[in-house]
Amino acid sequence: MSDGVRSVLEAYDDPSEHRSLSLDDSSSAEESPEDTKLSLEPSNDLFPFIGQRFLTHDDAYDFYREFARQCGFSIRRHRTEGKDGVGKGLTRRYFVCHRAGNTPVKASNEAKPQRNRKSSRCGCQAYLRISKTVDSGAPEWRVTGFANHHNHELLEAHQVRFLPAYRAISETDKNRIIMFAKSGISVQQMMRVMELEKCVEPGYLPFTEKDVRNLIQTFRRMEQSEESISLLRMCRNIYDKDPSFRYEFTLDANNRLENIAWSYASCVQSYDVFGDVVVFDTTHRLTAFNMPLGIWIGVNNYGMPCLFGCVLLREENLESFSWALKAFLRFMNGRVPQTVLTDQNMCLKEAIPNEMPHTKHALCIWLLVAKFPSWFNAILGERYNEWKTEFYRLYNMESVNDFELGWREMVNSFGLHTNRHIANLYAFRNLWALPYLRSHFFAGMTLPGISKSINSFIQRFLSAQARLAHSIEQAAVAVDFKDQAAEQQIMQQNLQNICLKTSAPMESHAASVLTPYAFFKLQDELVMAAHYASFQMEDGSFLVRHHTKLDGGRKVIWVPRDQGLACSCHMFELSGILCRHALRVLSTVNCFQIPEQYLPLRWRRVNSIPPKQQASGSSLTDRVDQIQILKSLVSALMAEAAKSKERLDTASEEISALLSRIREQPVSSHRPKDTTPESC
Repeated sequence: MSDGVRSVLEAYDDPSEHRSLSLDDSSSAEESPEDTKLSLEPSNDLFPFIGQRFLTHDDAYDFYREFARQCGFSIRRHRTEGKDGVGKGLTRRYFVCHRAGNTPVKASNEAKPQRNRKSSRCGCQAYLRISKTVDSGAPEWRVTGFANHHNHELLEAHQVRFLPAYRAISETDKNRIIMFAKSGISVQQMMRVMELEKCVEPGYLPFTEKDVRNLIQTFRRMEQSEESISLLRMCRNIYDKDPSFRYEFTLDANNRLENIAWSYASCVQSYDVFGDVVVFDTTHRLTAFNMPLGIWIGVNNYGMPCLFGCVLLREENLESFSWALKAFLRFMNGRVPQTVLTDQNMCLKEAIPNEMPHTKHALCIWLLVAKFPSWFNAILGERYNEWKTEFYRLYNMESVNDFELGWREMVNSFGLHTNRHIANLYAFRNLWALPYLRSHFFAGMTLPGISKSINSFIQRFLSAQARLAHSIEQAAVAVDFKDQAAEQQIMQQNLQNICLKTSAPMESHAASVLTPYAFFKLQDELVMAAHYASFQMEDGSFLVRHHTKLDGGRKVIWVPRDQGLACSCHMFELSGILCRHALRVLSTVNCFQIPEQYLPLRWRRVNSIPPKQQASGSSLTDRVDQIQILKSLVSALMAEAAKSKERLDTASEEISALLSRIREQPVSSHRPKDTTPESC
């Protein structure tokens, strides 16, 4: 299609039907068709004439519409005289060229942006007027006025079919297009397939790609509305079966789903123990609703990700994020996390201090690093990997002064003084750089292994809902996601043999208390502690440094009375695992067991929790680990039972009997107030 034709069609695409056309009595006088001038002459039997008769005004409209199509323009209904059911009823109708009338001047409104769209109206005076008569007893419509003078260019026969008035998609074609859209076929492929089916030349379907895209967009809006209702019904059904399931939602002014958040009882139980550090990842979308998906994730005592809850938001703004954070805290009985890690989102940066004023907000380093290739690859070229290595070195520094000095040198070395991404990173350095964060607990989430594990968890989570065909089933998987890969790794940890690498009693003590994941972290520090020397200072503190170094080192404070430890590297504050410097001091002062306060509850095995802590509220820890053990047993049971039919029969019989006994036992649970409307 040429640019000239495209500009004409864009003008004809003007949707407004409410602009005026001035047709006074003189302009509507009877005119002879011989006085008209046409760029395209239609056949004589289609040419309107004064006195022409029609049974209905719709017949007259159809006749004039076909005439206009052959001439190269389209028409629309204009004003009427009279009204059906009142007096003489409808007595006169005007049909005009689509380009009749003029565009009224819009009042400017600075608060509301205006669309600068070209109008098709150019004051064209072409029209057809019909009047109702009852001369022969039966009412009929006659042509009493006709003008075919156009002040604009008329389209050629091969162009006129693109006008909106002549573009139509039949119900059969609509169903076909929707089927194609659901199967993932592109619009271009749809058009080609339908051209082949109808045996027409490319571009000669009675509709355009724009019409198809508009149809698909309308269908998806309707489908999303239906899916939203289905999602609410599904949450209500889950709640009816499991009263410990929690969900909240809001509706907009049009009664459409605006926001919805949900969490399972198992998520709340996990949060009670492992909710000290939470990742709130809002960088994904749920395809079923085309809405941003927020995922609350933590790390359990085995170093594996655990789901705390999900939220779907219509808009990513301060109001929506504030609502999401409030809903999450209500799910978790008002308990706020120590640390929340998020993407670099300005609305979240403002919402978290408002809703969680005592929580440390930090940025996920792996979410930042994921953007580096698009930010710096083209600018740095071959030096990109060199710069990334230097960035990680600065990121892991302990001293703020060393970071500041190193950052300036890095900017100078790589010529990044004017780079806006470098400026933004530096402006928010206190939210991501470890020198500013070491006094806050992160449960090891700053380590590369944890970030990879969480990324893998999120990808498994998203791929699970993407594999299903129906949108509502996708949402169901998003609601109740079982990470079998993580469960298998936990089972493998529990089954593996722990090999001691030193003869220190502290190592065997830690192995009996900590989970394999946490113990291996501590074991690495214990092995390295043997390479460090400790010197007691005059103030009673210790200076600990590598045996090959003559200066520097870390300062460790030891308080014998309460067995208190504090190291200047802040590793324990950051991860909950004692550093090599502190462990070297414990060895120096002849401490053969790690003090209880440095074996955190969140890193312990279930059977190592002190009795007092179990009695004072750590029963949830026991439940979480028992559930994990039960899942492992079920997996092993299925694997063994599947080896023969006899085993399957025995397993089915025993499990049925066990399930019956369990169901007979009472269940006490608090049923929250129902917020779901009856219509859902």
